[in-house]
Formats: sequence, C-alpha cells, structure tokens
Amino acid sequence: MYQSFSMELAGRTLTVDVNRVGKQANGCAFMHYGDTTVLCTATASEKPREGIDFFPLSVEYEEKLYAVGKIPGGFNKREGKASENAILTSRVIDRPMRPLFPKDYRNDVTLNNMVMSVDPACRPELVAMLGSAIATSISDIPFCGPCATTQVGMVDGELIINPSQEQWKNGDLNLTVASTSEKVIMIEAGANEIPEAQMIEAIYKAHEINQTIIAFINKMVAEVGKEKHSYTSCAIPDEMFEAMKEIVTPAEMEVAVFTDEKQVREENIRVIREKLEEAFADKEEWLPILGEALYQYQKKTVRKMILKDQKRPDGRAITQIRPLAAEVDLIPRVHGSAMFTRGQTQICTVTTLAPLSEVQKIDGLDANETSKRYMHHYNFPSYSVGETKPSRGPGRREIGHGALAEKALVPVIPSEEEFPYAIRTVSETFESNGSTSQASICASTMSLMAAGVPIKKQVAGISCGLVTGETDDDYIVLTDIQGLEDFFGDMDFKVAGTHDGITAIQMDIKIHGLTRPIVEEAIKRTKEAREYILNEIMTPCIAAPRAEVGEYAPKIISIQIDPEKIGDVVGQRGKTINEIIARTGVKIDITDDGKVSVCGTDAAMMDSAVEMIKIITTEFEEGQIFKGKVVSIKEFGAFIEFAPGKEGMVHISKISKDRIKCVEDVLTLGDKVTVVCLGKDKMGRTSFSMKDVAQA
Repeated sequence: MYQSFSMELAGRTLTVDVNRVGKQANGCAFMHYGDTTVLCTATASEKPREGIDFFPLSVEYEEKLYAVGKIPGGFNKREGKASENAILTSRVIDRPMRPLFPKDYRNDVTLNNMVMSVDPACRPELVAMLGSAIATSISDIPFCGPCATTQVGMVDGELIINPSQEQWKNGDLNLTVASTSEKVIMIEAGANEIPEAQMIEAIYKAHEINQTIIAFINKMVAEVGKEKHSYTSCAIPDEMFEAMKEIVTPAEMEVAVFTDEKQVREENIRVIREKLEEAFADKEEWLPILGEALYQYQKKTVRKMILKDQKRPDGRAITQIRPLAAEVDLIPRVHGSAMFTRGQTQICTVTTLAPLSEVQKIDGLDANETSKRYMHHYNFPSYSVGETKPSRGPGRREIGHGALAEKALVPVIPSEEEFPYAIRTVSETFESNGSTSQASICASTMSLMAAGVPIKKQVAGISCGLVTGETDDDYIVLTDIQGLEDFFGDMDFKVAGTHDGITAIQMDIKIHGLTRPIVEEAIKRTKEAREYILNEIMTPCIAAPRAEVGEYAPKIISIQIDPEKIGDVVGQRGKTINEIIARTGVKIDITDDGKVSVCGTDAAMMDSAVEMIKIITTEFEEGQIFKGKVVSIKEFGAFIEFAPGKEGMVHISKISKDRIKCVEDVLTLGDKVTVVCLGKDKMGRTSFSMKDVAQA
C-alpha cells in the first residue's frame, strides 16, 4: 500500500505519494501540486566510482510535451535534447543539494524529475525542486537534509509566494530560495531593479515558508524514510597529510600560492607535486589520491591565510577589486563590441541586431513563452584557462552563465515599440580567473550601447566570496573573488544590477547554509563594488547608447497598416510581398495587428519598399500623384503598375494633351510615368491621367 502526505502551500494543496510508483528507485516521490504532476526519483550506485576526486551527482529535469497536450515538432516527433529551461532547472536543483551530501561520498547519484502534467497556476520547476529533496530525504542515500525551496514573485509591489506561470513571467521579481532548517543555502533571482532591502525581505520571506515545508518533509521521513546506507569513505588519510607537511611545510605552501599570477601559482604547485610524487614513490596506495590530497592542502592553506591572517593570495585587501579596464569597438564590422577586463578575467561581447523575424522560437511547457527576442550566449573555450581540449558546444555551465547574464540585462532592454529588433549578444571568454559571468554582464552592457541599442540603464555585476571558521560568527566576506578563492572558499555570491537596484542574483555555496548577516553583508559589498565599476570604469568608456545603430547593422522602418490590408501586401501565395523583397532586397515582417517592419542596409531601397506598401494599402483618392511603370497596352489605354500587385488604367484620352490615335505612339512597355488620380469613373473604376499631372 502506498501512502499519501499532503500540506497546504501558498493556497494550494501539495500531495506526495510514496510507494505508489518507482518502487525500485532508492527514493521516489510522486508529486502533485494543483494539477501539476512530477515524478521525482533518487537513485545511487552500490559502489563508489573509481578514479575520481569529486561527488558524481547528476540532476535531470525532463519536459514531456504531453504534459501540456503538445506533440513535439520536427520529423522525429519525440522529445530530444534538454531545453535551456530544463538545463537551468537542473542546475537550480543541483546547487542547494550537492553540498548536503557527504564530502567523502563517491557513489554515483542521479536525481530524475519527469514532468507529466502542467497546471499553469503551479510551476513544474518548483515541484521538481521539492520532489528531488523529498525523494532523497526518504531514500537510503546519505544526505544531510532535508532542504526546501520556495519561489517568490512580485506584482504591483506585492510579494507572491509560489506565483503562477503568468505572474512569474510578467512580474517584477523571479526569486528562488532554498533552505535547510537553519540557513539559506541557495538564491537565484531575476528582478526589475529591486532595491537591496526589498530583496533581503523577499529572501527571508521565502526562508520562512521553507521551514513549514521542512517540517512536512521531516514528518514523511519519520513515517516512511529508509535507514541511510553505509558507504566506503574516500577521505584522505590523516597520516598522508602529516607526511606531506613534513616534505612541504605550511610556510612553503603559503609561498607557493601567494601570488596574483595564476600561471606562476600553477607552476609552483607543479614543482611541489613532483617533489611529493618522488617522496611517495614507495607508497602505491597514496599516489592515486595525491591530486586530491594536494588540493586539500592548498585549500587549508588559503583558508587559513584569509581567515586568520586576513591575507588574500594575490595580496589584495578584503574589499579590494582587481585592476579594471574597459573598451568598445575593438572588433570591426560587427554591429557592436566591447571588452571588459578584471585582473586575469577578460570578456569580449559582440552584439548582433536583426529583424524581429529572427527571434528565437521556444517549444516548451510554458504556453505564455513561445519566443525570445533578446538572446545572450556565453562561451568558455579551454584556452581561456590555459588548457587544451576539443570544443563540443556549450555545456550546462556555459548555458547557465549565459542565462544569468541575459536575466541581468532583460530589465533594461528597450521594448519592441521602442526598438524593433531581435538582439543577440555573445560573450567570448578570452581569459578566466574568476567570475567571468559577471564580467560578461559589464561587457554586454557596453556592447549594447556601442551597437546603438537604447538600453534604459547600465548594468554591472560582481561576485563576493566567503571563508568560514568553526562558528557562525567566524567568517570573512571577500569582494571580487578570483578562481583560487572560489575553488577553496565557501561561497560564490554573484549580484548584478543598475544604480537603482538588483537585476540578477546567483548564489552557490559549498557549506550547509548562510546566516542572515552573511547574506546582508554580501549584498552590501556587491552594491558598493557595482557602483564603483559603473561610475569609474564603464561610464568613462561609454556613457550612453549611441544615437543610431552602426554602419553595418540593419536599419528598420516601422509603419502601421490596416490589418484588413495585410492580404493585399502578402498577395496570393506570397506573390506580392516576395516581389517587393526581390526588387528592393529588404526583409519584411508583418504582425497580425498590421505592424510592418522593413529591414535593410540600403536606405533608398528601404524607402522604396515602404512606398510600395503604402501604395498597396492606400485607397486611391482624387489628386494623388503616383509614379509607375507601363505593364500593359490596350487600344483604349495603358495599365500602370504602381507597386507589386497594384495597377491602374490611363485612358488614351488622358495620356497626352495632344490628340493621339494610338497608345504606342507615346508609350511602350516598361516606360516609367507619373500620373494623377482623377477619382472614380462612371463604372466605379479608379481613373488616372498623365496629361493633368502639371495641373495637380
């Protein structure tokens, strides 16, 4: 018999079925929130994976299109690779849960979340986050949980707990907060310039809700939870550490890592490793784990330097930012480019503009989101960290960093009405030593401005780190962490925003949560650093968006036509619009409400296309002057084409002031002529004249 557990959560019922399905998984939670249904499972291998020095956790979020009554597009008609939303959801599930598994655990663990039904009022992403935590907590997999997740939106200044899909998309805040019973362990946010104090209020409102969910999970664990299984510890033996300290003293290790040059530090560590390998040549059981042991030795050394001596590896003060530089227009012929450098982190962002027909189409579970006009992509090649490996396309990290930068910049992107372009920014990592995602936000802001995109405000990003001691009060927050401080520290707290508020947050930690004073100090530090970057670096480089798009960027003219005339512009089977495009070389987009965008690089051709569209959609009135081409000659007159699919007739008596016997005496096919509209004739047809143009 299966058991069901229910609780009221944000005005809706959350129900968890245990032992109803998925009984062979280590843990399974069949989740129901409103009509949203997600199957969440946790499985672990029986033995640790050999030859690795990390915890092999895999998180999957599977979007089944039958959940929203869709058949997948394309020829295959089945779900393919994970969507960007699925990848980002998997990352948000992974980040709070990974630190809660034992640090010496090396068994493979997979958390799988399959979305089977979607209620627009209950976001499936949230249900999967809760389900992963529940499935793991009730399983026999070692886990220092439970943890819980709450999402917070904001509509008209009011905080909304676990908002619907529509409220999430159209509100001013998208905040996801995960907590244990004591501390916040993960923050992910996109915001429309939310002030710091209001953001902290929202974070701890979510933290309060999480406590009620944790009490619910604890009740489930008490009734149906399995006993945690034993495992083979992969911890480094204490005697190995002691032997290493005799060969390489803590003072020698401190000298090796105390440098602001990444390459120098890596060379120092290489020499130390060779020395240890030589000393441990007869210790065959130690050699396979020497890399992990050396990592742990460096970590303890760096943490001691920072926490006890308040010394950073590169000699900076605790609140000091690395040397900064910014420039624009370094790449010729692209629509916009900028480079931002912070220490040994360097990002170049290139902006590309295109007509709205090139927006990204989205085929997902959210019916409200079918396209994306602003796209930010981030690339992290191996040469940026001095390594060599083949490029296999963007991984989850690259997709996550690109999405974070996109989230930070969306609030300042102009509307379609203000700027009728599809916009793509691509951040190329030239060099990396910490917080490239935040550098990409700075570079992208300047690149957009250089491209002539009228963004509302500048956005900058910075990251803070953390080193903690034995108690909650023993900690140091570090402004602008470099790679070493990220690897060996406890936190990577990224915050982006304008002068007026926060636009994005992403917090990763390696410990079991942060106290409120740490969260508040990190947000305060990032605010101070952000102001400095905006005022002292970015504004002097480029203070405002350029008045016009660049020479090589497409230009767009927008006009409004009567929606009833759209068919006239398009023509039968697209004949008319294709003829306009063929003659002028422009791109034309028409929306259902009659908004027409003409895109091109030749101003004269764009004007010509616009004129054709106006002629096609305008009723001829007496006195109007038109230019056209003779396309047909009859005994009684000539037919003049003013635009593709739009013709009028000039009677033979209206061709010349002199009497003519034959139309061909004056006109030949292809002649360019100017005519004036005379109004309707007796048969209701529009009549034109060549001879009366001067009088008009």
